Amino acid sequence: MALTLQAGSRLVAATHNPGKVPEITALLDGRFDVVSAGALGLPEPEETESTFIGNAVLKARAAADATGLCAIADDSGLSVAALKGAPGVLSARWAERADGGGRDFAMAMQKIEQALKDSGSPDVTAWFTSALAVAWPHGPVVAVEGQVHGQLVFPGRGVNGFGYDPIFIAEGQTLTFGELEPKTKDAISHRARAFEKLKAALF
Repeated sequence: MALTLQAGSRLVAATHNPGKVPEITALLDGRFDVVSAGALGLPEPEETESTFIGNAVLKARAAADATGLCAIADDSGLSVAALKGAPGVLSARWAERADGGGRDFAMAMQKIEQALKDSGSPDVTAWFTSALAVAWPHGPVVAVEGQVHGQLVFPGRGVNGFGYDPIFIAEGQTLTFGELEPKTKDAISHRARAFEKLKAALF
């Protein structure tokens, strides 16, 4: 029997970022009652996998098994060709402040710029990856991945979006993700492409 998600059912978003809940709700066309793992008091599992899909599955599985509800998780990041795919799954960690004061993506973007200079490579191509996983409690998992390719620009431009958006220009665009209007970015982003694949698989 094909796996499906029933419209109107409660879905746990395996995240402690409350801002992701409305985003996930919208990307799933408002079909579900989405609640975050943070709101349910669930601990954050350590992301120990070496791939985006692996970490997404790990987070979805933990939330589904803990709550008895279907859970959705994402793992995403920026990969730079000249840096052999780094920061990749470590994208968030590159932004962690040494003093434990949270994440500083301005600092992380400077790290990437310096690493590119140190590499001596003129190649500024890069890509964003978003992996999504839906897990059933103590049951199967469906996982998909979406990517958007482009190039980096320094210094970063724009205040929209988050993370590494100000330094990334998608193929066919002249503005960075940080400069694009959210609706424009959402129509072409790695996360939107992953959600389209997920909806095709489960709806």
